[in-house]
Amino acid sequence: MDQNAAITGWGWYSPAKVLSNQDLEKLVETSDSWIQSRTGIRERRIAGPGETTSTMATIAARQALAEADLTANDLDLIICATTTPDHLVPATACLIQHNLGADRAGAFDLNAACTGFLYALSAGSQFIQGGAARRVLIVAGETLSRFMNWEDRATCILFGDGAAAVILEATTQTAGVLSAVLASSGDVEGRLTIEAGGCARPASAETLAEKAHCVKMRGNEIFKMAVRAMAQSAQEALAKAGLTISDIRAVIPHQANYRILAATQEALGVTDPRMFINIDRYGNTGASSIPIALGEYIQASPIDAGDHLLLVAFGGGLTWGATVLRWADIAAVKRERRACAAAKGKFALTG
Repeated sequence: MDQNAAITGWGWYSPAKVLSNQDLEKLVETSDSWIQSRTGIRERRIAGPGETTSTMATIAARQALAEADLTANDLDLIICATTTPDHLVPATACLIQHNLGADRAGAFDLNAACTGFLYALSAGSQFIQGGAARRVLIVAGETLSRFMNWEDRATCILFGDGAAAVILEATTQTAGVLSAVLASSGDVEGRLTIEAGGCARPASAETLAEKAHCVKMRGNEIFKMAVRAMAQSAQEALAKAGLTISDIRAVIPHQANYRILAATQEALGVTDPRMFINIDRYGNTGASSIPIALGEYIQASPIDAGDHLLLVAFGGGLTWGATVLRWADIAAVKRERRACAAAKGKFALTG
């Protein structure tokens, strides 16, 4: 029997510490009005002492499991999308697996920068569609504040920390990922990089002095590419799903910069109520940006079964993409789950 991958649980976490534009005025030559006019950001959240990508992602994952009425032992696989792992080894997904006590689950990390959640969503869906898993935890988390040059106003004003998660679950409904467009272009020109810390430039006194472990970005070039790539991939994803923008209940974009969002919105012909934007309160939280926004959107405006959502992103790598989701009847998925468990129990008793 064909099976699709529906979202049945979601959760997100933002650190308690708020870094406002007024706070940044004390760190770097900038102003609240300058930041808001160019980015739309008023404040962002910053991870506190002891908080890491894995600890934040674990909190988000527990919320998603609770929303789905599942336990950690129900999971078959954990995929963590992040650019800022706790360590190079072990994988952050493995730390999350340990924190949750998900003893049955495989785990791996995926790095596609700000497009990472869409890549992970597509990969997790295919594990389910191929029959290798029935329940997959997709987690996206970033601790970008620890990779900021707080003397570079072009970057330090943009980024924040956070994590979010969704549960993908097998269903016979025509729901979940209807289409996915994933693309990339190797950033050999260094338009958006964290240059040091890998095998090409291992950590050294020289790389520390150069602040080569910090995010560097050529914003004007990224702006032009991001708008074009996001609009094009969104149109391709809609066409693959056999839908038009008028069929979409909401567009949930990567929250990169308000001007990028506004230009993409105009290119797609989306009205304000259908373009969800929360960058003013979080800044750019990398791979966790879309699932945090998705969680907030669901909380503010519950989605009905059959509704369509368009997710679209652009990130370092360079990577970009778009995904069309059809929302499932989650109560029906849970009934399927119970029926499947009952059937297995009956077989075990009679087998």
